[in-house]
Amino acid sequence: MVVVVLLIALTALVALAALHWFAWRRLVRDTTRGPGPARRAGAVVLVAGPVLMVAALVAERAGAPFWLQRALGWPGFLWMAVSLYLLLALVAGELVRPLVHLLVRRGSRTRQTAPSPAPVPAGTAPARSESEAEPVQDPAPPPADPSRRLFVSRAVGGAVAAATAGTVGYGTYGVLRGPAVKRVTVPLARLPRSAHGFRIAVVSDIHLGPVLGRGFAQRVVDTINSTQPDLIAVVGDLVDGSVKDLGPAAAPLSRLRARHGSYFVTGNHEYFSGADQWVEEVRRLGLHPLENARTELPAFDLAGVNDLAGESEGEGPDFGKALGDRDTSRAVVLLAHQPLQIHEAVRHHVDLQLSGHTHGGQLWPGNFVAAAANPTVAGLDRYGDTQLYVSRGAGAWGPPTRVGAPSDITIVQLASKQA
Repeated sequence: MVVVVLLIALTALVALAALHWFAWRRLVRDTTRGPGPARRAGAVVLVAGPVLMVAALVAERAGAPFWLQRALGWPGFLWMAVSLYLLLALVAGELVRPLVHLLVRRGSRTRQTAPSPAPVPAGTAPARSESEAEPVQDPAPPPADPSRRLFVSRAVGGAVAAATAGTVGYGTYGVLRGPAVKRVTVPLARLPRSAHGFRIAVVSDIHLGPVLGRGFAQRVVDTINSTQPDLIAVVGDLVDGSVKDLGPAAAPLSRLRARHGSYFVTGNHEYFSGADQWVEEVRRLGLHPLENARTELPAFDLAGVNDLAGESEGEGPDFGKALGDRDTSRAVVLLAHQPLQIHEAVRHHVDLQLSGHTHGGQLWPGNFVAAAANPTVAGLDRYGDTQLYVSRGAGAWGPPTRVGAPSDITIVQLASKQA
């Protein structure tokens, strides 16, 4: 197993090096006239970027000092997004490069004008007739113009760099400004009329860590509280780090306010960060952890199961414990981090499962990868008599960037079919 992991890591590093070498060739070497400060600067950026990216990943996974994780996090994780969109932009650039060459060549030809015939001096021999004229051979094609090649390389390279910077910049701004509020109505057959319009604020994948800290947590809390929900559900992946490092960042969660309280279930990243300690910390902050447990609200049951990643620590999901002895005449809403858990939810006759985990793909075209690994990537779906709602999440893992999958906090409004 270790050998397989090492081979995968080595393959990834080779592919990363090849991408950045090609980026240097197209964006630096081909756009400069020779060695000089511009080439040296370009080489430094395209070497430092991937080095910082790998260092940020290793520092986070190895539990390096938190100050070092923070120092490496912003440049390193941002470069992950830069690498992805640099690759896509370079591929697009290679596809359009021949067309740009053709357009530039045609443009230069149209600018050329035929030379005017020189005047014939008096006394010179008359021009030969057309039949006596010597055959004219087509001139050889001119050699490729180095200045034309340089212009094309700069035009395509500039477009590649601008597209990459614009995409990553806008996607990062979207995360830092905080999640938008999304609203969805979900009718439940067993929900009594008295609970019609009950509103649950669903937030997942906040991912507090070296990049997104206390200020981001405060924006999430303020956004949730502004909706005045009846209940708040935090469905996993709250943090990427220990309570020691991120306890201050998570402190604003103590200011969450809802009439029926705030509830929490673990996500897979909690098991990378000390799940037991975080369960105790969120309890101290005023949230109610549902560890394979259920609570009876006035109109329906609210249940929660641990994430699948807990199985490695003997703390995996236990649907029987959470749902086995309940009153089946009552509606039940289940908090479960991963959409994959929907199949067990169906077997236990859950009315609605609330999940996160997918980030909606986070970085296009990551949504296609997420779709291959999850039954639902984002939004509301139905599996038999059970409905599944998947939030795209409030934060971001790795690069603090989202493209094609904007962050959200969802207000799920329950509707009674008896109303």
